[in-house]
Amino acid sequence: MTTGTAPAPRTGLGRDVWKAATVVIVGATMSFLDSTIVNVALSALGTDFRAPLNTVQWVVTAYLLAVAAVIPVSGWAARRFGARRTYVAAVVLFTLGSALCAGAQDAGQLIAFRAVQGLGGGLIMPVGQMILARTAGPANMSRVMATVGVPIVLAPVFGPFIGGLLLHYTDWRWIFLVNLPVGAAAVLCAVYLLPADRPQAAPPLDVPGLAAISTGMAVLTYGLGSTDTGSLTVPLFCVAVGTALLVLFTIRTLNTAHPLFDVRLYRDRVFRAASLTTFLLSMGMYAGMVLMPLYFQDVRHEDPVATGMLLVPSSIGAAAATWLSGRAAERLGTGRTALAGAGLSLAAAVPFVFVGTDTSYALIGTAMTVSGFGAGLSVMPAMTTAFRSLDPQKISDASPQLSILQRLGGSLATAVLVTVLQRGLDGADGRPHDQASAFAVTFGWSLALAAAAALSAVLLARAQRRPAAPEPTR
Repeated sequence: MTTGTAPAPRTGLGRDVWKAATVVIVGATMSFLDSTIVNVALSALGTDFRAPLNTVQWVVTAYLLAVAAVIPVSGWAARRFGARRTYVAAVVLFTLGSALCAGAQDAGQLIAFRAVQGLGGGLIMPVGQMILARTAGPANMSRVMATVGVPIVLAPVFGPFIGGLLLHYTDWRWIFLVNLPVGAAAVLCAVYLLPADRPQAAPPLDVPGLAAISTGMAVLTYGLGSTDTGSLTVPLFCVAVGTALLVLFTIRTLNTAHPLFDVRLYRDRVFRAASLTTFLLSMGMYAGMVLMPLYFQDVRHEDPVATGMLLVPSSIGAAAATWLSGRAAERLGTGRTALAGAGLSLAAAVPFVFVGTDTSYALIGTAMTVSGFGAGLSVMPAMTTAFRSLDPQKISDASPQLSILQRLGGSLATAVLVTVLQRGLDGADGRPHDQASAFAVTFGWSLALAAAAALSAVLLARAQRRPAAPEPTR
């Protein structure tokens, strides 16, 4: 029995779908691009603000945490105020945060303004996904998600390259100022291309639940990212408190009349496996996007422009795979496609464990191309599998949860791996060989994440085959 994907190749996506896709692509490109555009500027920010790497990395982590913190209200806000109105407000807030970041005078201000920026960025993608899913319908989901996935995967990869160019010809403030015209374009696209939708009756916002999950994620990440401070008392306390808050959030969600979203979705075997795979894939993807620019600059002493150029192979592989992932999913199934991509990412992670001060750029570029191809072939199919396993009415609950897992995975990976790297670099004391060894050890942690993602993808492929339940065709 088919899963309802066969009609998609024969029917066009339609003007309404393409209009919605255009809006989501513009907003997603801006949001995802900015989530990594500062990666290549971390060294410059540390020098300008006289701050160590484990402080400057919070410029990245604070953004991802703010994104994850606001995502839980996306479904409620889209119902309460209307999806188009919520989307426009999110883009405006993101653009305002970009302007504030450009005017930051110290590391503390920049970290705080990045959090403001993340509050807007956190609403853009889940609300955009809701708009797109409702417009496209389940039969066209694989093709539409693959189309939208191209800028989603490319933006984080091209971010360091664009940031390198801006750093070379201007200064770091322009990596935020560049968002202003893009934000204006995103607002215009939403206003003129999306039909006005009426606000719907929405239950009261679960403020205690929101406080629990937002604070829990932030405290947990802070604890995991602070283990290099000497004493483990504060980090362990933060990890315990953060974990407890997340448990309390889950308990409250199961027992309150109006939860932020329905965590009972995880009772579905396919959705549970797809969510775990999405989380682990995101950890590996964000880990590479943070570590590779630092390796090229700290070990190979490349300038920001050269660093950006050296990251291009990942985008080539990611673009090709993301574009093909929809067609591959129609033939192989989304679970098997995600498994194939996760396997490629695992294989590509192996060479980085052996990087040194003179590792061939050809080898690194090849591994990065394969890694990008694996990410492009796995991320969107895994998310699509999660959506397709549910009743269409549950998409508004599923979308924010998947987005939270993506950003939480990215923030945890960034905090933990930068902490591991910082410890190694402190011990290296400027010796090139020891610095390279510190990166090799950190890439070993990244390899472990890739292995966990591949194992989860195996479970996803098996879980998808077992139920074999047909999805609604309407």
